[in-house]
Amino acid sequence: MKLALATAIAAYGLDEDLTPLREACDAAGIDVSVVAWDDPTVSWARFDAVLLRSTWDYIDRLPEFLAWCDRTAALTKLWNGPDVVRWNTDKRYLGELAAKGVPVIESHFIAPGEDPAGFPDLAEYVVKPTVGAGSRDAQRYLREDRPAAIAHARRLLDQGRHVMVQPYLRAVDEQGETALLFFGGQFSHAIRKAPLLKRGKDATRALFNDEHLQPRTPSEAEHAVARQVLAALPFGPLVYARVDLLPSETGPQLLELELTEPSVFLPYGEGAAARYAAVLAEKLRD
Repeated sequence: MKLALATAIAAYGLDEDLTPLREACDAAGIDVSVVAWDDPTVSWARFDAVLLRSTWDYIDRLPEFLAWCDRTAALTKLWNGPDVVRWNTDKRYLGELAAKGVPVIESHFIAPGEDPAGFPDLAEYVVKPTVGAGSRDAQRYLREDRPAAIAHARRLLDQGRHVMVQPYLRAVDEQGETALLFFGGQFSHAIRKAPLLKRGKDATRALFNDEHLQPRTPSEAEHAVARQVLAALPFGPLVYARVDLLPSETGPQLLELELTEPSVFLPYGEGAAARYAAVLAEKLRD
């Protein structure tokens, strides 16, 4: 069973999941190769499947990346598939999930050509592009910072990018963010992520913000919301999914649903790498 783990050259040394996943795959009898998604010398057809791992430079090259996903899926299995990737790489999917009754953080979307000054009056909020990863180009503002926030949104819109504005949930400063990991539709483990966006800090242009992580046991409410999110998807059970939740006064709310190239925090879940490899081996045998 030959499996390609697709990464990016700039992310190769940053992906903490690669080593434990390779070791677990070896133990499960999977022959693994780590390759850059945009390497023109790779023959993708020689693999039984390609797993999107850390293709974290795609946000600046999205059309190219989506075209590569289509070509690769025509040659072999791609996990997750192009239809999932195309839907998930633009956070406007949050509006679709909210319309299905999923508890999503209130999200206001601004398209190129629209007035960026039209978003609601919020005490504290975050401005970010709808296509992004690792908190790149995301920034936190107070009500009195509205002119700077509008200027931030206008810069993104002038680049042809769609923008979203979400209220900043203050409870995250104390409780952090919870990410629940699912492999083959089954819950594996969860982590707590410390708050990423500091007030007054400029938006990062790195591949992702520095993250401070620790293992976490999710609450029953967090489990319930995560299951509700996955049940609302227009796709069947996926090889992997990460559900990112924030605490609020009304309970956990969905921040993001990571179905494309998420960190899955294998070092923070006992047995997580083996569980992931077992799912991959089963899918490869199918």
